[in-house]
Parts: sequence; structure tokens; C-alpha cells
Amino acid sequence: MSHTYLTTQELSDRIKYNPRTIRNELKDTVLIEGIHYIRPFGGRKILYVWEEIEKDMRTGIKGSINAMALQ
Repeated sequence: MSHTYLTTQELSDRIKYNPRTIRNELKDTVLIEGIHYIRPFGGRKILYVWEEIEKDMRTGIKGSINAMALQ
């Protein structure tokens, strides 16, 4: 499966949230590492997985957590 990886600024442009809000309020609360974002090669840079974020925006975070429990 192909994924679309976005920087914080690119994600901000798509979901119309300030990049600071994404970093300080959404990351690690509703955007979970390994599901919604990755750190390629173990580095500091964060890339967001657009397909996972879009899916959870439509179904809600509880739908994503329930789907993970079934795997």
C-alpha cells in the first residue's frame, strides 16, 4: 500500500490547523507515533501519514483504536 507522507506544514495546509497546534496539541494525543506519523531512519524529522489521518478525521479516533484492538 502506498502512503502519502507530509511535513507538519503540508499537513497544516490540508487540515487548516496552525503548525504549532499540530506540534503542541495534536501530536501524541490524537496523532499517535507509528499510526499517524513516523520518524524516518530514527531521526528527529516527523512525517505524517495522510491516509491514516484522513481516515481518523472521518471515523474519529475511537474507530482507529478499536480497529487496532482487532488486529
